[in-house]
Amino acid sequence: MFRLSKKLLFAIEAVVDIAYHSGDQPVQSSVITERQGIPRRYLEQVLQQLVRAGILSGVRGPRGGYRLARERRLISLGDIVRVVRAMESAQDPIEDPAGSSLGREVVRPIWDQMQESCMAKLDDTTVDDLCRAARERGIAREGVPAVDWSI
Repeated sequence: MFRLSKKLLFAIEAVVDIAYHSGDQPVQSSVITERQGIPRRYLEQVLQQLVRAGILSGVRGPRGGYRLARERRLISLGDIVRVVRAMESAQDPIEDPAGSSLGREVVRPIWDQMQESCMAKLDDTTVDDLCRAARERGIAREGVPAVDWSI
């Protein structure tokens, strides 16, 4: 079952933070923790899974951290959701064979359709879309020099 957990919310916020603030430099998890108020115990676990899934790449060393593994327009929220859902161990009650025929044949199919619609929207929304929304709302970018295109 799709639900917005803290871990999922933190994963999305961390990826968007990296995309929005990093420029070409890796972002350290301590900076993300400070900037987003994400508890470090959640963050490190999620970041490692996002690296394994090919959404982020890890950079070792004193100036290391995390950066996007591919262009932000090619990372959807659905990609992030699938990684975090795989981490969460709770069984989806929709998949439980128990229950009445009314529940299995009427209620659960409606819930499945709603989840599919939600995932389709998440797949259509990219990290780039969220970065654009942040820019439109005037959220200042840290660590990235402002580019002035005026001539």
